[in-house]
Amino acid sequence: MNTKQIVITGGPGTGKSSIINNLIERGFTCFEEISRQVTLNARKEGIEQLFLTKPLLFSEKLLEGRLQQFNDAKTSTEGIVFLDRGLPDILAYMDYIGDSYPQYFIDTCHNNIYDNVFVLAPWQDIFKSDSERYETFEQAITIHNYLLSTYKRFGYHLIDVPFGSIEHRTDFILDLLHLQ
Repeated sequence: MNTKQIVITGGPGTGKSSIINNLIERGFTCFEEISRQVTLNARKEGIEQLFLTKPLLFSEKLLEGRLQQFNDAKTSTEGIVFLDRGLPDILAYMDYIGDSYPQYFIDTCHNNIYDNVFVLAPWQDIFKSDSERYETFEQAITIHNYLLSTYKRFGYHLIDVPFGSIEHRTDFILDLLHLQ
């Protein structure tokens, strides 16, 4: 079976995890964002913000985890799998902070292609900071622009998800994929 891999991406605080949770509630197979787990694991080791103090190490851990998610989704027996962020997100964030990364980061993005990418734009009404999300709304807008350019660099056609309730946004995605 050729499982379709659908990425839901966007800057911080745009509603990605809420949509993923809604998809899970509706019975779809989803892979949740792993950056919070990487951050929490680093805190257990005494590093408060791994992305800020050791961005390459943080990104290597993300690349490893997201590649594992990609491979797990590819071999899934489900017809479709949703992922909260994809491999190109890592490069977008590294570009955002102005840090360099090894060629294998780029190669991994070229060699592991998702079927569809849905993008959530920054939305002031729902944006909140928390202990793992340190960005301001203005930074979220800048990150969003990096995400757009990075995914386009890898040849993706991006699908913008309109603002609305979680259910409306989820319905929009499912309707475009002919899943309801």
